[in-house]
Amino acid sequence: MKITLTALLLALISTATLAGESDIRKAIETAYPGVKISNIAKSPINGIFEVSTDGPQGPLVVYSDHMGEHLLIGDLLNIKNKRNLTRERMDKLTEVKWDSLPLHNAIKVVKGDGSRKLAVFSDPDCPYCKKAETELNKLDNVTVYNFAYPLPMHPDAGRKAILVWCSNDRAKAWQDLMLKGIVPSGKADCKNPIEDNLALGEKLRIDGTPAMIFPNGKRVPGYVDATRLEAMLNSVSAKTAKK
Repeated sequence: MKITLTALLLALISTATLAGESDIRKAIETAYPGVKISNIAKSPINGIFEVSTDGPQGPLVVYSDHMGEHLLIGDLLNIKNKRNLTRERMDKLTEVKWDSLPLHNAIKVVKGDGSRKLAVFSDPDCPYCKKAETELNKLDNVTVYNFAYPLPMHPDAGRKAILVWCSNDRAKAWQDLMLKGIVPSGKADCKNPIEDNLALGEKLRIDGTPAMIFPNGKRVPGYVDATRLEAMLNSVSAKTAKK
């Protein structure tokens, strides 16, 4: 049986790649026992591999030589296309399926026709969450699903979240609390989803607020101003319309 030169070269390249991946996996997982490698792939740079890891702090993308002796941590940019390749990969690794979110456990605020969607994990006593709420209030034609997510550092946030949930008009109570500092009156003994929200946030590895999730699965941590939010919502809507 004849073996062509091309076939031989492809076989050698494939073998070398597999050997490289094995060395990288062994080196990293030995040096960092708590880290698991989910994927190894060639990067656009010759001799450098893209390594997707999953550890206690969540997914991370690093870059390695073929032996796993040297690691690079940082953003890989495509200058010609002005793309952040690392950020794009991280977006995929941290993507949240919109349909998997239990929206019935969120405080629903509808502005205008409510056609655009956004989910926000928010702490009633988080200063940046209140600042973010001011920006969200500037938007129109959007439905915001607020998952009350009281952090341990704010001991009274859980009580306030439950008071909002137990209110007759949750949307108004939430905005009055976040925008005006008015704590709802009434009882805080109704059945509520706060513990479920905390469990969901832990599962999604949300360790800070505000944390936003768009219908395309993209996650954005921290405060975002209204102008940027508007652009991101429009971008998601445009891509959805093309499908």
